[in-house]
Amino acid sequence: MSIEEADPQQHPLTVEDLERTPDDGRRYELAEGRLEVSPAPTFFHTLINDRLSFALNSQAPRGFTMVSGAGINFNADRTHHRVPDLSVIASTARESPYLTRAPLLAVEIVSKSSVFHDHHTKRIEYAKFGIESYWIISPDVEEPGILELRLEDGQYRDASQAFGSDLFTTDAPFPVSLVPYWLVADSDAWREEISGNDTPDVD
Repeated sequence: MSIEEADPQQHPLTVEDLERTPDDGRRYELAEGRLEVSPAPTFFHTLINDRLSFALNSQAPRGFTMVSGAGINFNADRTHHRVPDLSVIASTARESPYLTRAPLLAVEIVSKSSVFHDHHTKRIEYAKFGIESYWIISPDVEEPGILELRLEDGQYRDASQAFGSDLFTTDAPFPVSLVPYWLVADSDAWREEISGNDTPDVD
């Protein structure tokens, strides 16, 4: 029986079982012992992830670490395992092989297959796990957007959002400014412009 055919009622899967998943570029996660598989990321998904990581690294003060695709164990049984597209942790919170404490920020880049999960399922799970900030990135090529959620009394509230050439700013987990347009723009200027130093006229 393959891992994808396992019955979580009789044998809940753990992260140890994930070692039997193929190295095929897809994302393998666990929800209460049940395997969830996402397609390999698209070009724009990867592009946004790389540019966002660059922007965060360039603005982060010392003491923070940005990691892409790091697995997080949500419980001691290791039956609930999520893999945010990007996470920010305190540099002193590094763990191996997986994180077991809530990152300061989790980022998900929405795809066609993940809309409900990113906006609903993971919103509930990440809040329950205690992740203070959660960003949901809309990868629309014409007008990409960032929605920032902040944890308050155990639930997320909408804190801020920006689309296209609007400037996105936040102070969590450290002061950050971004222009969503430059996450996908077909221009080598993105490195200089992504932090909003010179917001473009894209109308």
